[in-house]
Amino acid sequence: QLQLVESGGGLVQPGGSLRLSCEVSEVDYYITGWFRRAPGKEREGVSCIGSSTKYADSVMGRFSMSRDNAKGTVYLQMNSLKPEDTGVYYCAVEKGPYTASCTLLSEVYDYWGRGTQVTVSS
Repeated sequence: QLQLVESGGGLVQPGGSLRLSCEVSEVDYYITGWFRRAPGKEREGVSCIGSSTKYADSVMGRFSMSRDNAKGTVYLQMNSLKPEDTGVYYCAVEKGPYTASCTLLSEVYDYWGRGTQVTVSS
């Protein structure tokens, strides 16, 4: 069973930064993504990486996603955080070629971590 474990969440002030990490139990090339669920809202795609990275409009220019291919660890660098970024952040894996394009649609992802809480508040 492929396992994903997120870390790096916490409480930050608006305008602050966090770096989330996702440790993947299998070192391999997969399409990976970050998703979040804000209080009282549906889960939404934040970013993904395959042949290239994609970002939700709401985080464009503020977040960046990367992957350490040797370790199978994916990262989400979150800058200029806003209160509306608050939520539980999940990493996910879609079994597919890393060189293929990715999607921010959560239903296509096969494996999920349990999430890490990000709270942006003064």
